[in-house]
Order: sequence, then structure tokens, then C-alpha cells
Amino acid sequence: MSQLREETPLRMLINVPETVVADALRGMAAAHPELTVDVERRVVVRRDAPVAGKVALVSGGGSGHEPLHGGFVGPGMLAAACPGEVFTSPVPDQMVRAAAAVDSGAGVLFVVKNYTGDVLNFDMAAELAEDEGIQVAKVLVDDDVAVTDSLYTAGRRGTGATLFVEKIAGAAAEEGAPLERVEAIARRVNARSRSFGVALSACTTPAKGSPTFDLPEGELELGVGIHGEPGRERRPMMTSREIADFAVHAVVEDLAPAGPVIALVNGMGATPLLELYGFNAEVQRVLGERRVAVARTLVGNYVTSLDMAGCSVTLCEVDEELLRLWDAPVQTPALRWGR
Repeated sequence: MSQLREETPLRMLINVPETVVADALRGMAAAHPELTVDVERRVVVRRDAPVAGKVALVSGGGSGHEPLHGGFVGPGMLAAACPGEVFTSPVPDQMVRAAAAVDSGAGVLFVVKNYTGDVLNFDMAAELAEDEGIQVAKVLVDDDVAVTDSLYTAGRRGTGATLFVEKIAGAAAEEGAPLERVEAIARRVNARSRSFGVALSACTTPAKGSPTFDLPEGELELGVGIHGEPGRERRPMMTSREIADFAVHAVVEDLAPAGPVIALVNGMGATPLLELYGFNAEVQRVLGERRVAVARTLVGNYVTSLDMAGCSVTLCEVDEELLRLWDAPVQTPALRWGR
């Protein structure tokens, strides 16, 4: 017991860093019997897969962003998810295994966040899956307006819009839309979505056991990435009102919505709902001042960065079809309504 305590980073609810992902997957399997969780080979699949005649959505990425992606597996959303190690892309074998488990013959759509490892590995997996006779399409999520290039990406980073793509395209697949149509809807959602994140503290990975970047006391990072990548600038701590002014302005100026939007006010992992709902009040104020109509709002920790304190704002401009698909029934561990 003393050896275990010595090896375990302080103030983290884990056993040892080497087993943190496997332990979490075992816990997910115990909590959600509606999922099939392959702990050893790192694949999470909806238990009724493959669903005859329906396109299957597969996504994945490094662990540490929960509930993304495993928490979004289920009817109306993803058919399967591939969790990598913390902040590390899953490998192509996981993705091919997931695609084979959920393909009904109608094809598979890979939803890929724009991070170099994810892009390369999903590209390789698509080729391998097609060699096995699985029809594969891909959509890249690149919604972050804070920076164009970063340590992890060429182009914009994929962040909160991943939830919108997975939910809306997943609903289209659930309705029986063909692969080409599901892919087109996913691309449309991504093109109509923008995000901006703010860090109030650094995150701590299990392997390191200490903050992954230096954020001095009394400062915040505007435009932070979900792995702690630098944003646009650092400033002295701001009020919720001031942060909303800055973040919403950045999103709206880039998106320039002409119609109503769905708003995601997202926590980065360590921000309590009390603060997020207060921040949402400020976000709604700014959108009202900008005359942006809000059709729906989702508040909570959905696309996180381990124990980072902070928030992000994602807006998706919707038309009648996209809003209908957003409202369609969904039943996953982290998102459920209408069933």
C-alpha cells in the first residue's frame, strides 16, 4: 500500500497513471450495460450494433476530455468510440476494429477532431477499413477561432463543435439517411460552428502529476486549447461578464450568424455548474446585445481538459433541419432526451 501511495500523484483519484484509462473503461462498463466496452482493445460500442441499414458514426481521441467521446455512444449519436491514452490519439487498429463492429453495410462516418495524430491515424484507419470492404467517409472538425495553427494542429483546432457534429449527424443516421447525406450534414454543422475557450488554471495529466503549463496566479489564458495549448493572450483575471464579452465577440465576429444558433456553454472539467450557469447568463446577454437569436442552450462539462478550470463557448447556426435533428431523441451516458 505504501508503494502505491508513493507512485500515485497527489490529489488524483487514481491507482497508478499506467492504468488510468483501463480503470475508467472498466468503470464505464459497470455503469452502462447498454454499452459494450472492450477494455483491453480500447473500443466502446453501442450494444445493439450493428444496426441494420443505418450509417454508423465512429469517433475518438485522447482520453481526458470526458464525456467526449465514449459518453456520446448510443442511439441518436455515436455507434462507437475509440479512447486513446490521455491526450494521445487512438491507433488505427482501434478505429478499424470499431468500424468493423458497427458497420451494417450502410457505411461508416469517421468524425475527426483536427489534431495531427487524430487526422493521420483516422486517415490510415479509413484506408485499412476500405481494404476490408467497409465504406468510409470522414469529416474534420475545426471550429476553434482562437488560433490558426498550434503545437497540435495545422489549421484550426477541433473543440466544442464535435458535440454538435456527433449529435446532429448521429440523428440523421438514426433516421436512416444514406452515408453521403450524413456526411454532408456533418460538414454543414462544422462549417456553421465556432468555438472559443478560456483557462483559469492549467490541467494536470496523471503521468506528470503536476500542471502541464505555467499559468501564474491571478492570470487567465484567452483562447486555450483542450490540451492546454496556448491561446491568443494572457491577461489578469477577468470577471465572468468580461470573459463573456471577449469570448462571444470572438465567436460571433468569425461566424457572423444570420439565423438562430445553438449555444454550448462548456466547462473544462473543474468549473462547477454554479459558475457555468452564471457565465451562461452573461453569454446570453452578449448574444442579445448582438441580436443573435438563441434557439437552444446546453450548459455543462461536455468537452473537457482533465481538471482544468475554465470554460468555452460554441455557437452553431442552425436552420429548420439542423434544429430538428438536434431535438431528435438521443440516449447516451452523457446526453439524453426525447426517448
